[in-house]
Amino acid sequence: MGMTLTEKIIATHTDREEVHSGEFVVAKVDFSLANDITAPLAIKEFQKIGVDKVFDEERIALIPDHFTPNKDIASAEQCKILREFARKMNIKYYYEVGRTGIEHALLPEEGLVVPGDVFIGADSHTCTYGALGAFSTGVGSTDIANVWATGDIWLRVPESIKFVLYGRPGRWVTGKDIILNIIGRIGVEGANYMSMEFSGEALKYISMDSRFTMCNMAVEAGAKNGIIPFDDITAEYEKGRNKRPYRIYLPDEDAYYRDVMEIDVSAIPLEVALPHLPSNVKAVEDAGDIYIDQVVIGSCTNGRMEDLRIAAQILKGRKVHPYVRLIVIPATQEIYRQALKEGLIEIFISAGASVSTPTCGPCLGGHMGILAKGEKALATTNRNFIGRMGHPESEVYLCGPAVAAASSIEGKIVAPYD
Repeated sequence: MGMTLTEKIIATHTDREEVHSGEFVVAKVDFSLANDITAPLAIKEFQKIGVDKVFDEERIALIPDHFTPNKDIASAEQCKILREFARKMNIKYYYEVGRTGIEHALLPEEGLVVPGDVFIGADSHTCTYGALGAFSTGVGSTDIANVWATGDIWLRVPESIKFVLYGRPGRWVTGKDIILNIIGRIGVEGANYMSMEFSGEALKYISMDSRFTMCNMAVEAGAKNGIIPFDDITAEYEKGRNKRPYRIYLPDEDAYYRDVMEIDVSAIPLEVALPHLPSNVKAVEDAGDIYIDQVVIGSCTNGRMEDLRIAAQILKGRKVHPYVRLIVIPATQEIYRQALKEGLIEIFISAGASVSTPTCGPCLGGHMGILAKGEKALATTNRNFIGRMGHPESEVYLCGPAVAAASSIEGKIVAPYD
């Protein structure tokens, strides 16, 4: 029996020629990460192991991005732990405020995760990097401490679901609408501990930014990872970027899949996920009149250049509704810089938006846009659980950048009208 893409990558990082779903393996890790929430606990557990150095100081990234710039004393103390550990262990890839970015946008941009990797991160949205043709998954802080000590990860090989995408996405439709549509079909437990492998002719119309979005939200269907085979779009993205040589793997034709779903992306409308699950999906045109108090365009899901360009195209020459707060958060400093060069920041500010330094901020209810009781936010983020962005009686709706921008103008959830 052949191997799926995930099985093949995992196998090459073990001492075995092949692995299959359900088997337990120990795999070599190419790179790992932790942030200002998960790293302090991992550091504490690492110290209990009793080793005096990490497995490789050039294969670890520490990224303070969730509560930075420090929102209070507690967050400052968390970041201090990262900083001191990075100095002590001589960790090369520690990103201080001013050079940092949202981790899952920053690491691909920096070329630190490459096709064919086994990448382990102490953050659930580490599955983002599957867009590059890597096996990447999130683990707990204790697991990442073990990775730092040994360079290995113990895991069960996941089953795979193949999503065969065909057709061409409609106007304004991006990877966010595609993945929301899929999660709406299978539910938040529809891919529990499985690999979501995306394939099909439609991929040639789906940008790298949108691919990152799709793999980023695989975990919202319960998946172990999301993954897309290497192709010309991947090769173009990696050109001159990768800091390590990469390896190209493709799934075998006779690989076993738990299920195969064919999806016509040309039939996918602009989507919105209503509270309080990413699977509670409706077409925007069917959502009804939902008035909003806040719009967030950013996060590790939709804070990239494609997202900002789409939002700016809609906002140009228009004004944010007087009773709406529009918060735009470029995901990295390089994205911020490029948005400045292209005049996008000027468009946002002229429209009445607040533009933030890169941070996870409001996505997890951290800072830079916390909701009060009864308030409603429309966001390009990835989760809309109860209390996710603030008060437990607030509401979060999820969408792509086009719907977010148009809705900030109208004061209610709408699709772009041109």
